Amino acid sequence: MKGTLGNYEEEDGDDLQNHGDFKLLTRFIPLIKQNSRVIFISIFLMALLSLADITIPFITKNAIDKYIIPGMADGVSDADRADYMFYTAMSGLALFALAAFLFALNFIQTIVMEYAGQQMMHDLRIQIFDRIQNLPVSYFSKNSVGRLSTRVTNDVQNMQEMFTSILTFVIKDTFMLVSIFVVLVLMDMKLALIMFFIIPFVVITTWIFSAKSREIYRHTRSNVASINSMFSECIGGIKVIQLFTHQKKVMQDFKRLNHENYLVGMEQTKVFGIFMPIIDLLSSIALAAVIFYGGGRVLSESLTLGTLVAYISYTRMLFRPVRDLSEKHNIVQNALASGERIIQILDTKEEDNGGEDELNRIDSIEFRDVSFQYKDDFVIQDVSFKVDRGESLAILGPTGSGKTSLINLIVRFYNHNSGDILINSKNIESYSTHSIRSKVAIVTQDPYLFSGTIRDNIKPLNVALTEDKLNQILELSYLNSVVEHLPNGVETLISEGGASLSSGERQLISIARAFAHQPELIIFDEATSYVDTESEERIRVATAKLRANRTSITIAHRLRSAMTADNIIVIKDGKIIESGNHDNLMNLKGFYFKLHLAK
Repeated sequence: MKGTLGNYEEEDGDDLQNHGDFKLLTRFIPLIKQNSRVIFISIFLMALLSLADITIPFITKNAIDKYIIPGMADGVSDADRADYMFYTAMSGLALFALAAFLFALNFIQTIVMEYAGQQMMHDLRIQIFDRIQNLPVSYFSKNSVGRLSTRVTNDVQNMQEMFTSILTFVIKDTFMLVSIFVVLVLMDMKLALIMFFIIPFVVITTWIFSAKSREIYRHTRSNVASINSMFSECIGGIKVIQLFTHQKKVMQDFKRLNHENYLVGMEQTKVFGIFMPIIDLLSSIALAAVIFYGGGRVLSESLTLGTLVAYISYTRMLFRPVRDLSEKHNIVQNALASGERIIQILDTKEEDNGGEDELNRIDSIEFRDVSFQYKDDFVIQDVSFKVDRGESLAILGPTGSGKTSLINLIVRFYNHNSGDILINSKNIESYSTHSIRSKVAIVTQDPYLFSGTIRDNIKPLNVALTEDKLNQILELSYLNSVVEHLPNGVETLISEGGASLSSGERQLISIARAFAHQPELIIFDEATSYVDTESEERIRVATAKLRANRTSITIAHRLRSAMTADNIIVIKDGKIIESGNHDNLMNLKGFYFKLHLAK
């Protein structure tokens, strides 16, 4: 579906594999192992609960057959009748004590299982977030923020519900089914055959609706992710939406998405609405058969009334776990649909960590016949240049010519397809990606700031920054004039993305952050485009000091940014068409010269 703001279809949907239920669940076994002790305690408590539940009809049977019926017989003495009444009362007290025991056991089991479920989902969220942080940049160009947020929140929550509501309950219900079958067979084999006749229909019904509901839940998870994706994008671009009065169009797109989600939800309701009545119908048929056949045997005195009452109770108990499993099946299918998407992230290959060599300093960077393509079309073709330590390189060219792609290759956001990229005459792939990026600072045209204080956004991670050093950085970046007018200075809190600051103020903070990192290579993506002319000139002077004995690359959108560079390369359609310093390029009277004439 194409909306005003973009495509909200399931970007990663084509990568989803149709995992079998068991195979998919086995992927989460490590999480279960980490909490195996708590889970085993919960399972043990569930076994006790099942045994206690099964005991209740047996106590009722004994009370009826041994005390109530004999106590109602003619010719029973008053003393014997009193004994029967006493033992009947004791049976009632036993049932009361058993109910209290079940209450306490249920409470403890619920606490224990919820603890295990919370711990498992805590670990799962950590795994997903860690994997997302280490995925290649190309992955995020295909998957929106809202969609990935759904993986960490909604999908993990669905998995938690399955582990807490399903894992031990399925074990309990399975244990009860087996135990009840054994008890029914031992009590009366003929009545047990009725159950053996009904259960296959239950299994077939569950199997038929299982495949249908899984597909529906896949669509449900996809629609929820699409809604979250659109909502996230709309909130991020609310100024643009309101500025161009696109509220009605965006609302139409959202209504379309929401209606699709509604239709899938109704389909889910229909499936479940048919499934559960069939289970209830089979339960009623089994109960009616037991009463019809067992009642006749009670009248013919070939079966005791207590046994029939116990059989009716056990029949109800037998279909209770069947009904529970049917209801839990709904949760399982939802969770498995979410699990498929979680596994899709966890199975995505992490970013290439590069080689084992550590980069200590940058003496030179060289491109030799480098070509790169995002998908089918080449963005860069046979590009060659070299910049040595202390030199400044400016990259100039029209929009879409491949300037930013060159930078992405240097910091290894993407890997080139052919040619060689050399750092200190050594292949870039021999260095670890972390060591390369730790020596590089990038000041972009539209810098991103994180929630927190201005100091937090400047200070390098795990690096001490003294007040004197901070003040020096503020002065070099000309951020001091901004900080002085803020209520709390560098401790002033800024909102996500720096929305509370102007574009120019965000740019100055970004430049200060680059100064604080003391990089070997500084990359400016037209870093002064949002500041006034006076501040721009001051920053150029400060930048010149920082460039001493360091390599610098500037992506120039304006000729003025390129004129003072030691070397300038002009790139068009992914190819270098001119190179040299300002004077040389002016003498060539080519593309660069024409740009000067046109300005």
